[in-house]
Amino acid sequence: MSTNPNPNRRYSISEVSKMIDVAPHLLRQWEARFPQLKPGRSPTGRRYYTMADIDIARRIKYLRRHEKMTMEGARIRLARELHGQGRPETRQEMIDLAEEIQEEIRAMLDLLDENPPPS
Repeated sequence: MSTNPNPNRRYSISEVSKMIDVAPHLLRQWEARFPQLKPGRSPTGRRYYTMADIDIARRIKYLRRHEKMTMEGARIRLARELHGQGRPETRQEMIDLAEEIQEEIRAMLDLLDENPPPS
């Protein structure tokens, strides 16, 4: 039995809902709010999702639930990622990004030092 999904297979909204553990109504909301998530429609009007659609839905779920992003923030991040703007392309861009991350970590650590948890 193959573990790789068929890239040409179409999935129903209920299958996708179970695969990524979100309610079908949430997938419908995301369709309306994220232009990147556009499942196809059958001649009878039923939605069908490709693996590319499912990957986008998984990414939206991650951004919303784990990164705690707003809809607008997740929409912007997803657009940048899908258009190749989310990743550094040169060594200097990587260094700049690493420095930005380092500064953010220092700021977070400073906040934690200012407000230690109660013992």
